[in-house]
Amino acid sequence: MSKSFGPVVALRSGSLEVAAGSIHALVGENGAGKSTLVKIVAGVHRRDGGVFELDGQAADFGSTAESKAAGVAVIYQEPTLFPDLSVTENIFMGRQILGRMRRIDKAAMYAEAERLFAGLGVHIDPRRPALGLSIADQQIIEIAKAISLDAKVLIMDEPTAALSGVEVERLFTVARQLRDEGRALVFISHRFDEVFELCDTVTVMRDGSYIATRPIAGTSVAEMVALMVGREVAELFPKQEAELGEVVLEVTGLESTGVFHDISFSVRRGEIVGLAGLVGAGRSEIARAVFGVDPYEAGRVTMKGVAVPAKNPRAAIRAGMAFIPEDRRKQGLVTEASVAQNVAGVIRRGLARTGLLTRGAENRAVGPWAARLEVKTSALDAPARTMSGGNQQKVVIAKWLATEPDLLIIDEPTRGIDVGTKAEVHRLLSELAGQGLAVLMISSELPEVLGMADRVLVISEGRLTADLSRAEATPERVMHAATHGSQEVA
Repeated sequence: MSKSFGPVVALRSGSLEVAAGSIHALVGENGAGKSTLVKIVAGVHRRDGGVFELDGQAADFGSTAESKAAGVAVIYQEPTLFPDLSVTENIFMGRQILGRMRRIDKAAMYAEAERLFAGLGVHIDPRRPALGLSIADQQIIEIAKAISLDAKVLIMDEPTAALSGVEVERLFTVARQLRDEGRALVFISHRFDEVFELCDTVTVMRDGSYIATRPIAGTSVAEMVALMVGREVAELFPKQEAELGEVVLEVTGLESTGVFHDISFSVRRGEIVGLAGLVGAGRSEIARAVFGVDPYEAGRVTMKGVAVPAKNPRAAIRAGMAFIPEDRRKQGLVTEASVAQNVAGVIRRGLARTGLLTRGAENRAVGPWAARLEVKTSALDAPARTMSGGNQQKVVIAKWLATEPDLLIIDEPTRGIDVGTKAEVHRLLSELAGQGLAVLMISSELPEVLGMADRVLVISEGRLTADLSRAEATPERVMHAATHGSQEVA
């Protein structure tokens, strides 16, 4: 299939053949055309050319309603439930079960919802409101909705990006059960370990075109990466040796009741310190407290020997800190604002003249940073929401580098971006450290921590349980400290 938006070709020759009773991975870099192909199947867009068949019959959906009616369901990374409605009301939205006098039969709907959840092997109260549910439970509700519609094809778009290990396993159990029932599943992910664990077959796309389809059993990670990027990525973690300088950040006895306890560490100029641990260990909370987003009851944070006031991000910025949060869409970007407006967001006051800020001043200040990070966008005034995940991450990095910080705190630097862009972000972090920037990096990907960090701090249940040099940090030692809380702090 093919699809263009004006002069921009989003899909040149997208091809995907999925069999009933299988889980088929769809992989490719950001901008490879995966999302466009999925949106055509889901009825969001209509194709410009090519062949589209479902169950051997020609298909051409003009709306998402037509796609759903034909048996196609898409489970997105961030489900879009109505928070103030109940779980059951979300499942049967627009097609409520009617009883006598054509009144909505809530009892029948609750019973059907319980039957759906029982069939999936999960327990969710069908009467509770959707507000407050975890992302994992929201995705299960979307799957239950798809089954209630008797969906033949389920497309899961980055479904595990915000899930813990236990939640991922539950989702995989449900996915395998759906496969065994004879449904066709498409699994889109940047996480190769999950693709190899869950899927039967993989299709690779690159630059809007179909590249290859391979059985998972006969494919290696190296082969998949080469197909995705069109070249061998021999060095995913291009770590440069940097000369360490003075201590930039010093954290002493940081304490937040029920969140983290007695956290002490330092980061030197030119050093990348990795903060490792399981999801929920308290890593992000520590970073947010250091930057002043979250409060803490005891302890001290200093920058270059000067105390930084607690719960005061402005003071942290003035002291030379920069903070790139885990959720770039909600906390790092204003998606409706332009690239230039986003990058200039933190330095806007310094760009204004006589109280006025012009677009030209923004573009002049932002242009060099966008060029340095190779942000791929048609213009600096393009809305951030139109960009791929990898380019959005680059925009957030550019925004904070424009403040010329001494310390960069970056939480999940490569979450949700493709392998080629991951290598670019890693190369940039290594270059920045080589130029004397101190970096505190939080990551759930152990290979990333081991590949990029000069020193690894392991957090377990809110406590610092290991402080390991690059030479000492092995997967076994890090995971032991993360799961057993062994005290290895020097």
